Amino acid sequence: MKKIILPVIISLMFIVKTYAQQTNDTRVITTAVPFMLISSDARGSGMGDMGVATPADAFSQFWNPAKYIRIDNQMGFAFSYTPYLSQLVNDIKIINGTYYRKINDRSAFGVSLKYFGLGDIDLSDFEGRYTGTVSPNEFYLDGSYALKLSEDFSMAVSMRFILSDLKLGTGNDDATAAKSFAVDINGYYQSQPIDFKDFQGRYRFGFNIQNLGPKIKYYKSDEGDFLPTNLKLGAGFDFILDEYNTVGVTLETNKLLVPTPPVRDANGQIIEGEDDNVNWMTGVFQSFSDAPGGFDEELKEFQWSVGTEYTYLDAFALRAGYFHESEIKGKRKYFTVGAGLKYNYFVVDLSYLFSTGKLRSPLDNTMRISLTFKIDEFANAGSKGTESNE
Repeated sequence: MKKIILPVIISLMFIVKTYAQQTNDTRVITTAVPFMLISSDARGSGMGDMGVATPADAFSQFWNPAKYIRIDNQMGFAFSYTPYLSQLVNDIKIINGTYYRKINDRSAFGVSLKYFGLGDIDLSDFEGRYTGTVSPNEFYLDGSYALKLSEDFSMAVSMRFILSDLKLGTGNDDATAAKSFAVDINGYYQSQPIDFKDFQGRYRFGFNIQNLGPKIKYYKSDEGDFLPTNLKLGAGFDFILDEYNTVGVTLETNKLLVPTPPVRDANGQIIEGEDDNVNWMTGVFQSFSDAPGGFDEELKEFQWSVGTEYTYLDAFALRAGYFHESEIKGKRKYFTVGAGLKYNYFVVDLSYLFSTGKLRSPLDNTMRISLTFKIDEFANAGSKGTESNE
């Protein structure tokens, strides 16, 4: 029986960015396990896929865990579900679960699990005979610790274990899953309310250097593939109109901190750019100056998002956002809308995406849903009910 192998490219074709490489005018940067960068919670997704500088919520673990210092309750659990390529198949999905807790006024921690399932794939040998069904998948498990450094500023670090099980075989040792680990460093600033003429305002700033770590090696590879090391920067402002109504506006950008592929001739010799066969740390620094198109191309490697959120009494929210990516770096352009509703100790968020660029996003016309359960508020409600009965 001849074995059937699932090449990495089959999984990558399901990931954002790689589908754009089919045209000759693109210079898309690709990495391993790019599912790690896909927004899975409906709140951030509803504002153009952002969250590094937005107000804190349960899914801050993904965007910027330094925000947990500012979250409005002590602990909670959150769950999100995102169907992927839902216009083509119905069994590819991203699932995320997060738990967070404030230890005291100065520190907090969070843990999360993000799972990307590629559905069921039927295998056959070269003669077309069925040999079984497999379910390739990837996931990561991470934990973070946040510390308040001043009244307005906090920082956090995260550590992450990554497993990518995409290779299919027949029990041979070359079908083992690829593994790696990564570290994040992030910070968040939120000012105290400032009095303006007709309203109060609040500034927000955030950064996150994500997925700093060694290359992940597939199929006994000696070189390995870069993790999606990424720099996120954001700034926002909250218009606190009164005690009931708040409008927040946020602008964010992010850039992959991995080398840009050079231009090569027919013999594989570099014509423009720099050699991208470097270690991961060198790649981080090289990523700011190695684009064959010079400074202009470096600027095009930054993706941009702008989003807004209206909240009423922290019980109801409406959101909208826009995401932009250069024509030569992936061509993704889309609008998003979303809404959130809090009822007692539950929060439900929904978001919807529709593409506006030449290429449709794999998440086009996809409804995402997130649920947050505030454990301490539930416990407090139960204790109050007991006291009332007494």
